[in-house]
Amino acid sequence: MLKLSTKGRYGVKAMFDLAQHMGEGPTSLKSIAERQGISEHYLEQLVSGLRKAGLVKSVRGAQGGYLLGREPDKIKIGDIIRVLEGPIAPTDCVSEEDPEICSKAEFCVTRAIWEKVRDSIADVLDSITLETMLEDAKKIESERNLYMYYI
Repeated sequence: MLKLSTKGRYGVKAMFDLAQHMGEGPTSLKSIAERQGISEHYLEQLVSGLRKAGLVKSVRGAQGGYLLGREPDKIKIGDIIRVLEGPIAPTDCVSEEDPEICSKAEFCVTRAIWEKVRDSIADVLDSITLETMLEDAKKIESERNLYMYYI
């Protein structure tokens, strides 16, 4: 089964939280951890990688915290996943970076399947930005409010 680890899932949640609170100044890891139900210590590890990749910026000081490193429409979910999980690949032989070439690669029928799986996953993750997620959240919230209105 192809499965993301908590690094990727929690990283996307944390980045989405930063996007939701954009314009409110730096956000502390403690606030993100509380809102998203993620360990603050684990979040520190994730944000470190995201900061090194330029996806988040840190602000020091008493009112410090973290901000998005780019506008939400410029951060793809695929960017976040690749930073935290590594290259997208259902098998090592079709990794986006340095695929392992086995002696049967030239004649391997299944390799083409794994390439298609890799490309499909990458296409989906790269088609969704944090801005897309913000728009989706607004739609869900307005539908929820409409539903609650009629109850």
